[in-house]
Amino acid sequence: MGDPSGSFLNSPWIKNLNFSNLSIWKDYGEYGVVAAIVIGILIPVLPSVWFMGKKRGKVRGVPVEVSGEAGYAVRNAKKKQLVEVPWKGATTMAHLFEQSCKKNSKNQFLGTRKIIGKELVSSTDGRQFEKLHLGDYEWLSYEDAFARVSNFASGLLKLGHNRDSHVAIFSDTRAEWLIALQGCFRQNITVVTIYASLGEDALIHSLNETQVSTLICESKQLTKLDAISSRLTFIQNIIYFEDDNKANDGSLGNLSKWTIVSLSEVEKLGEKDPVNPSLPSKDGIALVMYTSGSTGLPKGVMITHGNIVATTAAVIPVIPNLGRKDVYLAYLPLAHVFELAAESVMLAAGAAIGYGSPLTLTDTSSKIKKGTKGDATVLKPTLLTAVPAILDRIRDGVVKKVEEKGGLVKNLFQVAYNRRLAAIKGSWLGAWGLEKMMWDIIVFKKIRTLLGGQIRMMLCGGAPLSADSQQFINICMGAPIGQGYGLTETFAGATFSECDDTSVGRLVSWEQGGYKTSDKPMPRGEIVVGGFSVTAGYFKNPEKTDEVYKVDEKGMRWFYTGDIGRFHPDGCLEIIDRKKDIVKLQHGEYISLGKVEAALSTCSLVDNIMVYADPFHNYCVALIVPSQQTLEKWAQEAGIAYKDFPDLCDKSETISEVQQSLSKVAKSNKLSKTEIPAKIKLLPDPWTPESGLVTAALKIKREQLKAKFKDELEKLYS
Repeated sequence: MGDPSGSFLNSPWIKNLNFSNLSIWKDYGEYGVVAAIVIGILIPVLPSVWFMGKKRGKVRGVPVEVSGEAGYAVRNAKKKQLVEVPWKGATTMAHLFEQSCKKNSKNQFLGTRKIIGKELVSSTDGRQFEKLHLGDYEWLSYEDAFARVSNFASGLLKLGHNRDSHVAIFSDTRAEWLIALQGCFRQNITVVTIYASLGEDALIHSLNETQVSTLICESKQLTKLDAISSRLTFIQNIIYFEDDNKANDGSLGNLSKWTIVSLSEVEKLGEKDPVNPSLPSKDGIALVMYTSGSTGLPKGVMITHGNIVATTAAVIPVIPNLGRKDVYLAYLPLAHVFELAAESVMLAAGAAIGYGSPLTLTDTSSKIKKGTKGDATVLKPTLLTAVPAILDRIRDGVVKKVEEKGGLVKNLFQVAYNRRLAAIKGSWLGAWGLEKMMWDIIVFKKIRTLLGGQIRMMLCGGAPLSADSQQFINICMGAPIGQGYGLTETFAGATFSECDDTSVGRLVSWEQGGYKTSDKPMPRGEIVVGGFSVTAGYFKNPEKTDEVYKVDEKGMRWFYTGDIGRFHPDGCLEIIDRKKDIVKLQHGEYISLGKVEAALSTCSLVDNIMVYADPFHNYCVALIVPSQQTLEKWAQEAGIAYKDFPDLCDKSETISEVQQSLSKVAKSNKLSKTEIPAKIKLLPDPWTPESGLVTAALKIKREQLKAKFKDELEKLYS
């Protein structure tokens, strides 16, 4: 779900997700070890009745012709028609919110941890880091949240905001974000969503292009707004969240031309003088959501209320037994379509949403004060969304800790993991029976406490998740992972693993790239998505809209994703390429940059990578941000002397080691010789949204990277 490519690994907060410093790795205990050994001996000789045949999947792919173009489509086999709403009458998010609040009025809805204290801790190099002492979650019920939303909706108009102008939300994920959003929806006001990490130029472009008159933000953003105030044309009001109970103290002189009030002040205005709601229609524009902007300035996608409720209705059946007993941990950016779609589903289901932060997620996260529990430990969520980089980070942390422990711990973990993996791949009863229970108790239960110990399902989107990582998380966390594929342009909706999706997906041939829907044994081509989740187009960009959005003769709206996929015989869609990432080399060989990057990023020495191919040469090269911890550990073991990390990255021995590791990974992923970078450049500084080298969704900005490291790339080809 969300942007289909990219990596969160180089986000500052992802790097601070420390999963290797785990307190769970204690001795397993004498009896546990004995029991494990007994099971390991007995299970292989149990009768063949333990084995079960693989289930035969239902074939759902059918050939179609749309707008005179042959394609290959997948439609939900259980439905006669596409699902449009989660229940009758919930035609917009404003209607859905009001109805869900009435149905679940007394249930917990929005939870926020109380900040007990803060302190600054100095590191050995003199830098200071903020540490938080956090308490329990404090909850708003659905009834309380509806009252606050209604008050904010009224107060916004009393403040002087015109319904016909846009409101923007420029903030990290938090309960107030959702309250402000629903308040705007209640008065039929279109909301512009902007990543909190967006750079100045992109922020100014987004606010001016949409002519935002009221901006909602955290108080910490006031300084940034003060610096660019002269370039913001339409802003009249700023509503800030009381992070530290700080208002404009007069030091931000440029903001004096605007009306600046706190969220609570706006709510008080509305409570004192309520205004009747003006609920939207399903075709009304709910959001202008700015995409990551991997090339140039970000584009604003116009999302209707109908788009949001259609995706919500489609996902609810995917999560088994979803309902009021579920607790969801929200920490990904709400300005990203994946998180907003997930929270919309939780709202519709009556689940509880507890807000956290990537920097406070676990007991060992960077902003957690020693002795304070992380968000997951305190909340004990049953449901969690994640991007592949987070799951990869969890996997790396567990594996590193097992390696460090060595001996009995390492052997026992490996036996347990291999037994569970063999059981799952073989589809035999040991996957769910006595052996599974025993391994869970002896080995995996300790690991699961990392995320609270109650996770029953995880939703993964935003980028491709490797099969190895999926299996690892399935086994170690004991929870299935539902992988979603979609884009902002389809409000995250397109396909979902092992579910009957309610939208329509199809392939169309891309002759130039050699992908055809007639390919055997599996049809291949560009993925095109149609249905109620397909959005209205790009804001003030009709040319780009007409380029990638099409309406067929039956009125079905289609979005041309630019992704290349293939359908397996059972109807499973696999993403195999991206049109814009394919480069033709000097001797005619095609190389898919995204495919190569995805494969090589699994190398333990690599934190981020951009592969570059010059069409006038017959080989590719790569820019690599190495894993500092892993590389320094290698250097220590190899006896490599170095002054600092940049010095280590420049050493020929280091470059040779990384290249050898890349070659091994490339061969294991069956990459061809031309797909293996012939030369590499190691870059010591991470790529972050603040640097402008990756998007807010942590997708690499290929053009920006090429421009910044132009000289380095030229040297690699010299």
